[in-house]
Amino acid sequence: QFPFGRRLPCDIYWHGVSFHDNDIFSGQVNKFPGMTEMVRKITLSRAVRTMQDLFPLEYNFYPRSWILPEEFSLFVDEVRMMKDGDPGWKPTFIVKPDGGCQGDGIYLIKDPSDIRLTGSIQSRPAVVQEYICKPLLVDKLKFDIRLYVLLKSLEPLEIYIAKDGLSRFCTEPYQEPTLKNLHQVFMHLTNYSLNIHSGNFIHSDSVSTGSKRTFSSILCRLSSRGADVKKLWSDIISLVIKTIIALTPELKVYYQSDIPAGKPGPTCFQILGFDILLMKNLKPMLLEVNANPSMRIEHEQELSPGVFGNVPSPVDEEVKVAVIRDTLRLVDPQKKK
Repeated sequence: QFPFGRRLPCDIYWHGVSFHDNDIFSGQVNKFPGMTEMVRKITLSRAVRTMQDLFPLEYNFYPRSWILPEEFSLFVDEVRMMKDGDPGWKPTFIVKPDGGCQGDGIYLIKDPSDIRLTGSIQSRPAVVQEYICKPLLVDKLKFDIRLYVLLKSLEPLEIYIAKDGLSRFCTEPYQEPTLKNLHQVFMHLTNYSLNIHSGNFIHSDSVSTGSKRTFSSILCRLSSRGADVKKLWSDIISLVIKTIIALTPELKVYYQSDIPAGKPGPTCFQILGFDILLMKNLKPMLLEVNANPSMRIEHEQELSPGVFGNVPSPVDEEVKVAVIRDTLRLVDPQKKK
């Protein structure tokens, strides 16, 4: 926002959704051209799988995945082969629509022949992934981690990871998936926007209790149980760097077509939301990357019957204010600090 009639360029342009200006000739923009397309579920899967083919040991943090509808028959064949090879293998798969967000349209299946899958894939492209059945539980609940990552520049590649993030909890005690409980979203899906509708959701005033906590509070608990928290952090950092490396070649193509070298234009930076799941053995697994993570620091609550209002959320405030503040410090154009 700037006053009407202002002619001077800005230092920093902060866009809501994606990079969309052709008339910015200087300063910095908080979005990269093409980032929204690059982190969609299908594009991200493609980029990471390309790297998995080249460096299988380095990229073992992303679940086995297939792109539907184009790889449907491959999915069916590979699952059949794996089952033939190991009759005791009873997998579960999670289906994520390509353009879906906030848990929209996600469901679990036990078999490729599931009617929901065969009925919907033609109209709605999706990624289907092997579901991680042995997640780390805290208070018997499954949770994921939202980490904030600042991509400060592509050339040279410069990445910063916020020291704290959010842990978002399911609202029903976890059980391994069976045909009976597959549909229980509050048990299997960690999305905040789904669990907020559960009667068991706990809005907490503390950063270490409730249905949304700081990641640092989880690390404290793990550390007190004797877990190697240093190794966990270095595994997470490695996952973030390798994921961005997988996206970089295509991001550079988008960048050069929107901001050609040698012409006046802005430089870009962007805050990304990485969603990570910890397995029981503390191995981090990448779930997805969000180009437009929510920076809200309040939540909607029913204040009296039928009356809703926005209430401050201490956990969101603690984590997100620091993310924005440190981002602005890092991209500080005048070095004014």
